[in-house]
Amino acid sequence: MSTVRTPGRQLLIAVYAVFAVAAGARSAVQIATKFDEAPLAYLLSAFAAAVYLVATVALRWTGPRARAIAWTAIGIEMAGVVIVGALTVFDDKLFPDATVWSDFGAGYGYVPLVLPIVGLWWLARERRRQPA
Repeated sequence: MSTVRTPGRQLLIAVYAVFAVAAGARSAVQIATKFDEAPLAYLLSAFAAAVYLVATVALRWTGPRARAIAWTAIGIEMAGVVIVGALTVFDDKLFPDATVWSDFGAGYGYVPLVLPIVGLWWLARERRRQPA
C-alpha cells in the first residue's frame, strides 16, 4: 500500500481530518458533560466523527482495500447527512440537540453535505484514471 500526494487529495484528506477532530471533540464534551440531555444526538455525532476518521485514513492510502473502505465510509456519511438532515428538517424535536448532520450540516456551514459529494466524486474520478 502506498500514499498519494496530489494537492487535491491532500486537501480532501485535511478537511476530513478536521471534521473527524471537530465532531469527535464536540461529541466527547457533550457525552461527558450532558449525555442525559440528548444521548442519541451526541452518539450520532460520535458516530459521524468515527466515519470521518475512517474516511480520512482510507483516503490516505491507495489500493483496492483502501478504496473500498473509502467508498463505504463516504457512502455511509452521505446517507447519514441526507437521512438525519431530512429527519431534523421534518421534525426538529427528534433530536433535542444538534448533531453534525442536523439540518444537512447547517451548523458547520453545510460542509457535511458537500463533503461526501466531493469525496464520492473524487473516488469516481480516481477510478476512471486507474489503468484497466
